[in-house]
Amino acid sequence: MTGTSSIYQRGLDGPVAGPNWHGTKRVAVIGAGACGICAAKYLLEVGFDVTVFEIGGQIGGMWCYMNDNARSSAYRTLHINTSRGVTRFSDLDFDAATQVFPDHADMHRYLVAYAQHFDVTPHIKFHSRVTQVRPAFDRGSEPPRWEVQLATGGVEVFDAVIVASGHLSKPLEIPEFKAFTGEYLHAHDYKAPEPYLGKRICVVGVGNSACDITSDLCVTAPRCVLVARSGVLILPKLMFGRAFTDITARIQQPWIPRNLRRRITRFLTWLAHGDLTRLGFKRPDTLSHVTSNATVVTDIAYCRIEVKTGIEAIEGRLIRFADGTSEEFDVLIAATGYAIDLDFIHTSVLQVADNQLNLYMRMVPPEWPGLFFMGFFNTDTALNMVFEHQARWVREILLDNARLPGAAAMRQAIAERAAWYAAQYRQSIRHSIEEEHVRYLTDLKKILKSMVKRRADATVNRRGLDMHSS
Repeated sequence: MTGTSSIYQRGLDGPVAGPNWHGTKRVAVIGAGACGICAAKYLLEVGFDVTVFEIGGQIGGMWCYMNDNARSSAYRTLHINTSRGVTRFSDLDFDAATQVFPDHADMHRYLVAYAQHFDVTPHIKFHSRVTQVRPAFDRGSEPPRWEVQLATGGVEVFDAVIVASGHLSKPLEIPEFKAFTGEYLHAHDYKAPEPYLGKRICVVGVGNSACDITSDLCVTAPRCVLVARSGVLILPKLMFGRAFTDITARIQQPWIPRNLRRRITRFLTWLAHGDLTRLGFKRPDTLSHVTSNATVVTDIAYCRIEVKTGIEAIEGRLIRFADGTSEEFDVLIAATGYAIDLDFIHTSVLQVADNQLNLYMRMVPPEWPGLFFMGFFNTDTALNMVFEHQARWVREILLDNARLPGAAAMRQAIAERAAWYAAQYRQSIRHSIEEEHVRYLTDLKKILKSMVKRRADATVNRRGLDMHSS
């Protein structure tokens, strides 16, 4: 047990899990964004044979502005919501030219450097669209083997597949908005403010993209309305001259009660912005994913943006609002979120219903060993840190240092986790993949520890049976 405990500690809290004692497995990673190259890095360093399939010709996924894979939702003025210190991976810093809040160019440059620094780049096959991932083994009697089929018709076989293709590429459309006869677009297709100069604009949504885009456009628009259909907490970017996420990172500790962390965050936000209902927003009646924005509150205070709380009807260019007013607009932008798109995974392996993925710890389909999904969550901190924890967790399983629970136990854990979040958060498609990172990372550590023990116990039992039979 001493040996497995040391393996557990390294795999959980450190960058290296130790040598690959079980031979080289072939592992496919789908997607060369931040999550995919992180997964590849952690597997390569222990000797796995890794191939990364990238649909386009660039590293960086959504952080590559105008990415030729057509999946990036980045716009020209996009900045990440967390500071560079919180955003970076644990073992590589940003370069000196990076801003306090990195923009898409900073992020893309950093991810390219990360892939090069850890020798991931030579393992990426660009312009390789995966059309199907299918099992090629008998679950009852054979070890996992997965076929990855490409758009070219070629098929490669792997011992494991990690899907890291992201969940922010397929716009979630509201059919009623298509009745608008002016210019309609989803936020996914917004790239720069110049085409909308002098136009009357209505933006629907109150997430990060909605607020960014509205602030982008309001300075040159004769009329700009932001429709916030639900209550929201808008965090500032800076406070007391420091990045707000650097301040709140100090309280994101498992030994600080969850409700106290939330109360402190709300209080600090109130110090910065006051009562947001004075600006026209609804008061949140339940928990929801927070928004972070540096300018939208000021733009509303300066009357560059007016907040409405809902749309009752759309008639041509005329939009009727929930407050009884109506007016005509030239442009309607729907910042209404995204639907998970896994068209290369057959529904017999994993079904996507109402944006929900029945995955153990957001990663494992209970019935299918050797298949993992990384990065399919929304969380309240920088994603890169969580990607690292997921990568280490998966690596321990592939190294056979940890053994997953049985399928029935995993299904029960999935249901319990979904029920907990459903009871805590507003019911919406977006919140079906919500994870509070302190809770999630604590659970990952606890579960990994139990999986390592399960693997060790199985080894002891097997040795005992071998000795008895001999």
